[in-house]
Amino acid sequence: MTRVAVLGAGSWGTAYAAVLADAGATVRILARRPEVADSINREHHNPDYLPELMLPATVDCTVDPAEALQEAEMVVLAVPSQSLRANLDAWGPMLPRRSVVVSLMKGIEVGTGMRMSQVIEDVGRVERERIVVVSGPNLSREIAAKQPAASVMAGADHDVAQQVAQVSAAPYFRPYTQTDVVGTEIGGAVKNVVALAVGMAEGLGFGDNTKSSIITRGLAETARLGAALGAEPATLMGLAGVGDLIATCMSPLSRNHSVGVQLGRGLSVADVVAIKHQTAEGLKSAGSVVDLAHRNGVDVPICEGVLAVVDQRMSPAELAEVLMSRARKHERH
Repeated sequence: MTRVAVLGAGSWGTAYAAVLADAGATVRILARRPEVADSINREHHNPDYLPELMLPATVDCTVDPAEALQEAEMVVLAVPSQSLRANLDAWGPMLPRRSVVVSLMKGIEVGTGMRMSQVIEDVGRVERERIVVVSGPNLSREIAAKQPAASVMAGADHDVAQQVAQVSAAPYFRPYTQTDVVGTEIGGAVKNVVALAVGMAEGLGFGDNTKSSIITRGLAETARLGAALGAEPATLMGLAGVGDLIATCMSPLSRNHSVGVQLGRGLSVADVVAIKHQTAEGLKSAGSVVDLAHRNGVDVPICEGVLAVVDQRMSPAELAEVLMSRARKHERH
């Protein structure tokens, strides 16, 4: 039985802990607050995230990183992407030297333009071959409800990715393997920004034609950026690309979509964040995605427009006008 540490007790970390336990692993979650750990240990549920999910008896929780990591064969990092570096500064020295390190995070680090696996390698001193990225259309509440879903386990070493897939193969959760880490991470990061744009369109009262158009052109932006960074085109046509993009852009369960809807209805970013009390990764990743695109000479007008709205340089309605008035060109460009 594989022993897994899940560092982070948010929605996706909690849901993935249940997946691992249902697949036969023993799981220890690291939480920040003692009351969350007590609730998981005594009542088998997380009171702050997915309280309806009853966790298996093989899941427990601690607030002590050293205790969580003790004898862990696999370490799952499930924190907001922009907090990863600070957390790894503390956790890095405690990471077991032979454990597989799994990233659930979807973002580009502000300032450095680094993907999450790069931050893990750099700050956590983890060899690239030990890092596996999990991505796909995985809305936490649907996973918690044990609705059928698939995901991608991407790693530089295919055998290590296959190991993570085997440990994650629950009856309702089907893992596929990949070696294209770049494409998997770029798909996961950019889709959050595109989902904000789709949500804004919905908040403005636009229908499915508009939202479908944004999704399709958002995929084109993702593919251009991925290609510039060496991603395989097929990756972005799969679960970690178009699959994740559709789920995140269209579902009311998606935080990025929901935040975009509220922005489209006229609320400010500060107001929406205060209401949601959860991280919409696209708000913080928009700038880093645009910076990364500009460094590589990639045109990303949707992401640029979302960043302008987030920075309060443009309203959602003005963004719609700007995108519709762009010079016409061949669709493949």
